[in-house]
Amino acid sequence: MSPQAQRARAPRRPDPVTEAPWVRWLLTGIALVFLALFLVVPLVAVFWQALAKGIGFYFESLADPDAISAIKLTLITAAIAVPLNLAFGLAASWAIAKFEFRGKALLTTLIDLPFSVSPVISGLIYVLMFGAQGWLGPWLEDHNVQIIFAVPGIVLATIFVTFPFVARELIPLMQAQGNDEEEAAHVLGASGWQMFRRVTLPNIRWGLLYGVILCNARAMGEFGAVSVVSGHIRGQTDTMPLHVEILYNEYNFAAAFAVASLLALLALVTLGLKLLAERHLGAQLRDEGEVPAHAGAGGTAATAAQTQYSAQSGLARQALEP
Repeated sequence: MSPQAQRARAPRRPDPVTEAPWVRWLLTGIALVFLALFLVVPLVAVFWQALAKGIGFYFESLADPDAISAIKLTLITAAIAVPLNLAFGLAASWAIAKFEFRGKALLTTLIDLPFSVSPVISGLIYVLMFGAQGWLGPWLEDHNVQIIFAVPGIVLATIFVTFPFVARELIPLMQAQGNDEEEAAHVLGASGWQMFRRVTLPNIRWGLLYGVILCNARAMGEFGAVSVVSGHIRGQTDTMPLHVEILYNEYNFAAAFAVASLLALLALVTLGLKLLAERHLGAQLRDEGEVPAHAGAGGTAATAAQTQYSAQSGLARQALEP
């Protein structure tokens, strides 16, 4: 019997919610009002202000050379930071979830470091390291290498604030899946690369996409760390958030909101992709958590384990077939 048929035939669980209907409606109404005031209204205001001077001025603001430079720099920074964080997240989550080694707890703690450090502080750390008066500043100046107030500093700061996203999405997913399928593939003669490419990677593809989406959104919208290391050189080291700040401080509100509307569109696209990834990831986790029908309460633990291992061996064998 298929898992869908089992869920359809299973008796419905009692509703755990015991509050009165009016309490539910009240709480739902409060949540909707809060959502409208702090999300929908600001979002509408951004596009309203962006088009306040007409559609022509809107596209003129986006076609401004400084705006185009900021957009290009933002895309270049994300194009460098996201793949590097993807590689790091895959390696770190694979090591933490699949192996036991000395320093594992320290690595897990370091991954969470950007969540506990202010982005402004992280930018200042880069200035202290690579600035003209920093630890490596004189050496970099002697070799004509510029990191602070240049693109390399912006990329480094962005990588630091975004590198936990992919790893933090993959680590719990890999830990929940366990090592059984990889062990079955290893018994069947698969190499490490074959196990990763044809067994592990297909199982984590939606979690990986989820982490990449969040990483890309943060990379394009980062302000604090980038503001410290960029130097605000107009047309050279300004990303889109920094360009919005400059335009707003110059009282060019329509142009500022025009550029900000691009970030708002990015947020909406990110939200849609995030919901899609969450739906597939949730369905994957529910399917992996199901127990075979013939290894239920009446069966022994050994029977259930043998059944699960046989199923995983079959999946691994199918994945390794050319």
